[in-house]
Amino acid sequence: MSKNEITSINQSFLENVSEVLAQARKNAKTAVNLAMVYAYYEIGRMIVEEEQNGQNRAAYGKQILQELSKYLNGKFGKGFSTTNLKQMRQFYTVYSQDQISRTLSDQFKNLPAVSTGRKFYLSWSHYLKLMRIGNIDERHFYEIESVKNDWSLAELKRQYGSSLYERLALSTNKDKVYRLALEGQKVEAAEDAVKDPYVLEFLGLKEMPEYSESELESRIIDHLQQFLLELGTGFAFIGRQVRFTFDEEHFMVDLVFYNRLLRCFVLFDLKIGELKHQDIGQMQMYVHYYDRKVKLPDENPTIGIILCSDKNNAVVEMTLPEDNTQIFASKYETVLPSKEALQKLLEEQLSDENGSEDDDTYEI
Repeated sequence: MSKNEITSINQSFLENVSEVLAQARKNAKTAVNLAMVYAYYEIGRMIVEEEQNGQNRAAYGKQILQELSKYLNGKFGKGFSTTNLKQMRQFYTVYSQDQISRTLSDQFKNLPAVSTGRKFYLSWSHYLKLMRIGNIDERHFYEIESVKNDWSLAELKRQYGSSLYERLALSTNKDKVYRLALEGQKVEAAEDAVKDPYVLEFLGLKEMPEYSESELESRIIDHLQQFLLELGTGFAFIGRQVRFTFDEEHFMVDLVFYNRLLRCFVLFDLKIGELKHQDIGQMQMYVHYYDRKVKLPDENPTIGIILCSDKNNAVVEMTLPEDNTQIFASKYETVLPSKEALQKLLEEQLSDENGSEDDDTYEI
């Protein structure tokens, strides 16, 4: 065995040992964070119950927080201001009446449960963000997705700020909207992997009065990790400007990904202007080529997504077959959308679907 080979083996050994220690430290930190979450819940419960013993609850509650803050800071050091204690009280108030998906709970059987059977899975910082979400279905969705995808606090804030829940809900039917709160995002069919719109505020394009499709592509590659977060679960990057040739002509697919959950290729074509029917025809050709020449027999049909700055839904619907399940056209936004506007659209969509069901019920 050569000296170079020994050095290579030793380096691999060192990296493997280092990974074990790094994972152990991460697990220890996670365990400590979870222990504090359960402790804060219990402190919140004790504050609420003590406040209920006072005759003048408002005045007595204020006195409790002030005296408790002084006592705990004196005994344990900083970290127990009246503001922090109010947050613990709010945490208990919100989550003592809250039950999350049994599926998620069953995945973490070793975690303790509070008296209501509720379990906690994330850091205190995550729950400080989550408990401010008033819509309980939306709150459950972000909690489940944070656990499933191991979102950092920054990633949770970004996904919430980009109105991920509303965008997914607007891209699906009413039954699947209700499932979002129970299971998070489930990727079982092609349409489950598609958003409309995609929010690409992290590319920094809003400051640019004009930009080309190649500039848009380059910005996506430069921010690939954030783009993968925006795409969602299961995506892996394959390449950019991927070339294929047939009949002595060369063609280039802007971006190629693979979704391991759907077990299929996902092709992206970038358009900075309004979508035209020729663009849809081009994507259909790309998808057909991948289905016939690239994908393996046991893989699922290729998905094609045209990412454009504007589109006419009527043109899209008229160009694609009625039974289309492979080609999608989605807008992209370079700024964070208005959460209030998306919530209003979602309410209108659900109302329209309920109205359609009523019409079906009484139709003779």
